[in-house]
Amino acid sequence: MKFKQIDWPTFIGALVLLLAVSVPLVVFPESGNKVVNIANEFMTRRLGVVYLIAGLGILFFMLYVSFSEKGKIKLGDMDEEPEFNNFSWAGMIFCAGIGASILYWSTIEWAYYYQSPPFGIEQGTEEAVLWASSYGMFHWGPIAWGMYSLPALTIAYFYYVRKKPVLKISEATRPVIGKLADTPIGNLIDILFMFGLIGGAATTLALGTPMIAYGLENLFGLQVSLFVKTIVLLVCTTIFAVSAYVGLNKGIKVLSDINLWGSIFLIAFVFVFGPTQFIAETTLNSIGLIFDNFFRMSTWTEPYNSLGPYERTGFPESWTIFYWAWWLVYAPFVGLFVAKISRGRTLKQMVLGTIAYGSTGSILFFGVIGNYGLHMQLTGKFDVISVLENNEPAKAIIDVIGTLPLSFVMVALFTILSVIFLATTFDSSSYILASVVQNEVEGEPLRWNRLFWAFALCLMPLVLMFLGGLSALQTASIVGGFPLIFIMILLAISFMRASTGDIKDAGEYEPKAIHIDFEDVKRVRKKKKKKKGPDETHVEQDREE
Repeated sequence: MKFKQIDWPTFIGALVLLLAVSVPLVVFPESGNKVVNIANEFMTRRLGVVYLIAGLGILFFMLYVSFSEKGKIKLGDMDEEPEFNNFSWAGMIFCAGIGASILYWSTIEWAYYYQSPPFGIEQGTEEAVLWASSYGMFHWGPIAWGMYSLPALTIAYFYYVRKKPVLKISEATRPVIGKLADTPIGNLIDILFMFGLIGGAATTLALGTPMIAYGLENLFGLQVSLFVKTIVLLVCTTIFAVSAYVGLNKGIKVLSDINLWGSIFLIAFVFVFGPTQFIAETTLNSIGLIFDNFFRMSTWTEPYNSLGPYERTGFPESWTIFYWAWWLVYAPFVGLFVAKISRGRTLKQMVLGTIAYGSTGSILFFGVIGNYGLHMQLTGKFDVISVLENNEPAKAIIDVIGTLPLSFVMVALFTILSVIFLATTFDSSSYILASVVQNEVEGEPLRWNRLFWAFALCLMPLVLMFLGGLSALQTASIVGGFPLIFIMILLAISFMRASTGDIKDAGEYEPKAIHIDFEDVKRVRKKKKKKKGPDETHVEQDREE
């Protein structure tokens, strides 16, 4: 074992922080819940506007970079072809970026919006239905994938252009913090990233595990309990540990391809055998509604609802701010992963591909599976909301899938996809965590290192399942995401400084400014006039004037 390759201060620091948070929550669950609620209230109510500004700012920054001259920068040598084809590349990005959470939320998220609509709309109305169908697509759309792209941009640039064989957030911020990257401050940046990733990953795993357990109950009558959920969690952990151990090409790529084909089949089956016209019309209508209200949805904070006669709904804090924090938590991890698999592409291709493929996949899941559940509710064929109110959300999800034709087959497929989605997310997570605590990563991280972090990832989900409740899961993401706002700012500044300086100093660089000598222009135009007829010359004179 090559222990000298490990960055031990970062390795031990991240592990100590993980234990320092997890153990007290298990030993003192009641006090832990109180602390969780206080943290949730403070982060969302007092600092929520920071998350909203960060979301919009990051998206527009990424679009600016993509369409600027920096977007033309190639990751790797100029004649180098992409390491993975577009299908596998898109599949790995999508599966790593959303995990089993897309199966969870796309099926039932509309029900929460239907009962508690945004903008003070009355629940159960036609307008509530419109927003219920749309808001999930917005939360999982371009802003989310824009956040994922920022760390990918900076890390890929340093890894493939500046040839730094280190996959560390601290290394990517070196143009801003300088030699501090080699001090405990650099370690702290990497530890905060790792803790944020573990907290966000815990949320996904704690949501996905009960869904798999209820799938097994539906299929085989296995009664769901905390013990069963724990066994499911450990089995899933073993699966993605093996995948991470095997490596990027043989493990993660293969699972991602399988998952993508399975997802395509699931969506196509629901679309064809479900209410096809309703799904198509509602999805298209939702896309239009989002375009019309994008900035309103991105900046809504309910500023007046805590005053006078207005009642505060808490919608922005419970949903938009929660999601933006969740994406921030995952962003460095997904960015590291996207950077690692994007060799041979330009920065523009990497950024726009991530945003486009990710948003499209999310729209398909929410548009097809979400609107199928909404149709069941509106037509009275299945009361999703009633099941949701009286049971765990995971049971409502499996029951919705159980209303499809060939229900046993579709529930089995849905459960298998849940397992593989978790595996593709967490083998990628353990792969990246292992990369961060290594001093150099020329090929792949050490295998024992990957295995260690694969099993370390299951500690926090066990704690969150023990505590129970969605608020604990949301707070894990929100609290973990806040420090990452500042890390994202550092990454953006680092990229701009490094790439701007490198372009100017490059041997083949030419200034993009255009110098115009108008005397030469007039001489050229006179020559053109002599070759034209009188009518054309008159038009040319008018244009010049």
